[in-house]
Amino acid sequence: MGEADDGANARRDRTRDVPLAYIERTRGYYAALGYAPYQWAHFDAVPFAPLRAPVGQSRIALVTTAARFDPALGDQGPGAAYNASAKYYRVYRAKAHPPPDLRISHVAYDRVHTSAADPNTWLPLAALDAAAARGAIGALAADVIGLPTDRSQRATLDRDAPDVLAACIDLRADLAVFVPNCPVCHQSASLVARHLEAHGIPTVVMGCARDVVENVGVPRFVFSDFPLGNSAGKPFDAESQRATLALALDLFAAATGPRTTVASPQSWSADPSWKDDYSNVAKLSADEIARRRAEFAQQKDVAKRIREGLPEGLPEGVGAPVRENTP
Repeated sequence: MGEADDGANARRDRTRDVPLAYIERTRGYYAALGYAPYQWAHFDAVPFAPLRAPVGQSRIALVTTAARFDPALGDQGPGAAYNASAKYYRVYRAKAHPPPDLRISHVAYDRVHTSAADPNTWLPLAALDAAAARGAIGALAADVIGLPTDRSQRATLDRDAPDVLAACIDLRADLAVFVPNCPVCHQSASLVARHLEAHGIPTVVMGCARDVVENVGVPRFVFSDFPLGNSAGKPFDAESQRATLALALDLFAAATGPRTTVASPQSWSADPSWKDDYSNVAKLSADEIARRRAEFAQQKDVAKRIREGLPEGLPEGVGAPVRENTP
């Protein structure tokens, strides 16, 4: 009886073990907070740049949505609450070695089932260094490129995409790997990956929000069915991180056309119920929704003040190499 029950529960769990629909989930969540539906980016046509040299002879640029740590901006450590003060709105570059102190407290990663305590899950520098050491890649670009998480698709396309392209050209990158975190991060990374592909630089997006990336439309995508914030593998699991990067590196050559998605065979856990918790208004009380509505409005105000404090127009560096650590 018990074994039969366990089998039935396992079968029920497998029927729920499908990728989380982040577009639908976040749409319902922000509607409950009083915001109009967000129009997610979508394209029918997808650019595709073929490899110009084997991956083992290519220099790879790592593009991240993580932010540089600033001790003056409040808690940004592992498990920190969403911190709009740490948001940034300009592409930056930071030396890859020694590893820069980057954090993801400014994005909506899954704070219930992961803590961001291991940066290798969202900044795969160690895995890329190991790949370079064994000859799986030619080299890692000297700088990590920071890509803003911006709900404005126009800002991403007109401002950030040219800046990232300029940085890749300046770094002499042959290929680019994007590692986003939150749902909007996945959209921003996908938009910029498309821009690089249109200019001849092959890309791979490594991510956890399958519906967001495939809705935009990218050439190459490695999907890991993990909580947001773990696009590069499981925390404190070097083999998971190595295997996830290997999928991305293999995909550069394996993809013969756009919209090629490879799903990692790894599972976060035997129980897929973690997917029920992310921004799920059905699990929140009216008081909790009201509290979150007030908190989100406050954070939006913080972000608005940051944006308004920036120079008007496009940032310095559009159409030219982005200088290291440009704010």
